[in-house]
Amino acid sequence: QVQLVESGGGLVQAGGSLRLSCVVSGVIFSANPMSWYRQAPGKQRELLGVINRGGGTNYEDSVKGRFTFFRDNAKNTVYLQMNSLKPEDTAVYYCNRGPTPFGSWGQGTQVTVLS
Repeated sequence: QVQLVESGGGLVQAGGSLRLSCVVSGVIFSANPMSWYRQAPGKQRELLGVINRGGGTNYEDSVKGRFTFFRDNAKNTVYLQMNSLKPEDTAVYYCNRGPTPFGSWGQGTQVTVLS
């Protein structure tokens, strides 16, 4: 069964940066495209983009130019580098297969951006 463990969230001032990590187990990580998602209070979970098996990426307009996905297939880990953070980026962030997620989710990691 797939397990997804996100980490790296926290409090940050607007304009700041954070790097999130997600360790994946229970599947062949290198065979799966991965995504980062986020869910803000009272809103639906939002797909932020996709990193394919070879490391190619595409992003939703809301984060394009500010967020970058990386993956290390040797460590079964996908990363999210977030720069120029805005208060509206405040949410719980999750990783999962993208754009079609696995059936289960990790606990997520909370990111709070202070204005």
